[in-house]
Amino acid sequence: MIYPYNRKAAVTYARKWALARNPRYADFEKMGGDCTNFASQVLNAGGCPMNYRQYGWYYRSINDRAPAWTSVRYLHKFLIHNKGAGPVVEETNMQGITVGDLIQLDFEDDGIYNHTPVVVDIQPGERSLEKILIAAHTIDRIDYPVANYAFKKIRFLHILGYRR
Repeated sequence: MIYPYNRKAAVTYARKWALARNPRYADFEKMGGDCTNFASQVLNAGGCPMNYRQYGWYYRSINDRAPAWTSVRYLHKFLIHNKGAGPVVEETNMQGITVGDLIQLDFEDDGIYNHTPVVVDIQPGERSLEKILIAAHTIDRIDYPVANYAFKKIRFLHILGYRR
């Protein structure tokens, strides 16, 4: 069974912590970036339970966490292939995302995605990257248009809900 993702709670968390750090979690900014750690926190705040399998998605401490909690690549791999507890997602296009969803960006056009911002608002009108606003860590952002990033590739991850 897939349970509903609480988008309101996720976005509320993203807005609260976009320009600060929740002391319950380590800050990975000086260790490669904090964006995916922040995105994982947002998913968890939206009700997605952690998955404590060996290759799951969880955070207990800086030294006891799954690679998927803090790595853009491993988060994507976990989300797309997860059949157990935790978030259930589908890759979609720009039209298929909504607030609380994730976006991943490849800055070098090398097939390696480097950044995981969270969608916090979509302005009314015809959907465009200018109207999709994100929150993110590493370079902290809130209500920042996706179009302002200098990326080469983009993928959209729509959260369908979660399994327990």
